[in-house]
Amino acid sequence: MNNPIKSMTVFTSLLSLLVIAFSCKEEQKPIDKQLAVTDNTIKTEILKSAEPLSKEFNDYWYAGEAEISSYKLEQARYGEMRDGTAVLVYVTEDFLPEEQVKADNYSKDNTSVLKLNATKNFNTGIYPYSIMQSTFYPVANNQHALKVTASIQEWCGHVYAQLNNRDNFEIKAHSYFETEADQNLNLEKSITENEIWTQLRVNPKSLPTGELKILPSLEFLRLKHLKFKALNAEATLNDDSYKIHYPEINRTLKINFNPNFPFDIISWEETYPDGYGPNAKLLTTKANKIKTIKSAYWSKNSNSDENLRNTLGLE
Repeated sequence: MNNPIKSMTVFTSLLSLLVIAFSCKEEQKPIDKQLAVTDNTIKTEILKSAEPLSKEFNDYWYAGEAEISSYKLEQARYGEMRDGTAVLVYVTEDFLPEEQVKADNYSKDNTSVLKLNATKNFNTGIYPYSIMQSTFYPVANNQHALKVTASIQEWCGHVYAQLNNRDNFEIKAHSYFETEADQNLNLEKSITENEIWTQLRVNPKSLPTGELKILPSLEFLRLKHLKFKALNAEATLNDDSYKIHYPEINRTLKINFNPNFPFDIISWEETYPDGYGPNAKLLTTKANKIKTIKSAYWSKNSNSDENLRNTLGLE
């Protein structure tokens, strides 16, 4: 005959095990979910809500034209100041978020970006420098630049760097210098100095301020042969200017802009020790606006269109 007390004890034990098992299972779900979220935030940027675009913004930036601004440039290089020109070309375009290139055709899955092509041209003695940086920044103003590139050409050779915003910042760089020749690296995401120039044009009030980590411009990192890494910085915003100071490298960038839409850039200054060692001179690169025009410049490619360069003061 079965012992009822023993049977009840066995049943109670089995029931306790089932309760524990199900309890552990139920507790594990939120833990797994939390871990997944934590792991995801390490690799993937947390997107803010897209910033609504005003009619003023849409009318200006989606009129089928680019904004072209020319600047008189005084560029510090090799411990001396060099005269030259700079041009900022802003234009909106459809961008493929996965391939991270300009889309050939419109799709609702494309990302609308405000692209900046920034160029500089100046001479150092007998030989010329040509610098170009491209920044692709979402007009939604809710994440870092999707892509940044920079190329520098001069008679000694040329260098190239590209940053892609994916799970991390993926950087590829090539140079004619042995120590910088070919690089592939990943960086944790941070503010990039390059994106500041486009974020400002969307909404200057959204610019980051305070003590921050900022990746200096690709142009500066290549010209100064510095490692790709975000540096401690102090950023301040006034009604018509934005300033970034990097204490570690004693460099300050100040951008002066129109406080009213379309927030065009009037001038900028960049001060840093130009040279190497304790005797490097503290010099200031300056750029002051000459002229701004709106134009579908890609269709202005005949000889008769060269007068537009005169309009921009580039001849």
